Amino acid sequence: MLERWRRRQIERRQVLLGRVDLVELTQLDGAGRLADGDERERLAEVRADPRLAPYRADLARSAAQLGLLRERLGRYPVDEQQVVPTRLGNAIRRLEEYGYDRFRLDSQRMWYELSVAAPERAAKQVDQARTTVDMVVAMLYGNLLLAAATLGCTLVAAPGAWPLYLVAAAALVLTRGWYQLAVLATDDWAAAVRSLVNLGRQPLAESMGLRLPDTIAAERDMWSKVASTVARPYHPRRAALDRYRAARPDQAAAEAGADPPPGPS
Repeated sequence: MLERWRRRQIERRQVLLGRVDLVELTQLDGAGRLADGDERERLAEVRADPRLAPYRADLARSAAQLGLLRERLGRYPVDEQQVVPTRLGNAIRRLEEYGYDRFRLDSQRMWYELSVAAPERAAKQVDQARTTVDMVVAMLYGNLLLAAATLGCTLVAAPGAWPLYLVAAAALVLTRGWYQLAVLATDDWAAAVRSLVNLGRQPLAESMGLRLPDTIAAERDMWSKVASTVARPYHPRRAALDRYRAARPDQAAAEAGADPPPGPS
């Protein structure tokens, strides 16, 4: 059952991605700015996709409506392999994969190091956003328990008390609303984690005695090696991380031709 739900979520993500690509690539094609190659092939692919036939009206949507469509797509992980069976799970999973997808920084494995090294305000924003999601999820489960308790008491003690059935039904309806609110609340959480990763990468590298490389490709290689060093026992090939080690102050001064900083007397 879980695999069937997961496939359904993958299908929904693919349809949303196709709808967004159809609109954006069609606009580029109309403006004469569509690049040959991958973009033209992708446009032909989405135009021929039968799943997108009911959504041709997307081409007439306003910029605000398209923005909402992109937000819905943004609540899924970038990597399809990371998709899970529920909408709330996917909305949380996308923030967990952000650091790894962009920089190969495994923010989940190195969460505590990143939280300590990042600016205090960024870390505090993550805590506040997560607290909001936790509160909404607690309300969701509270409504489920209320519905179950009310229905159970009604069936056992007062089978004819139909108003209690209405209370149970109302609690179930509110549960659906709380679930949707929980999904929406993850937007702030995802933005806070994005800020934590973006602003905390350099302090994290410096606190670990590393120097942030000049290129994204090199940075992704560095964080991949850091994740390997943290996750696995030491092996001589972990020494490949040495190329990103920051020079000591006395070494940097010597390389610059200056006197090294005075040591303790």
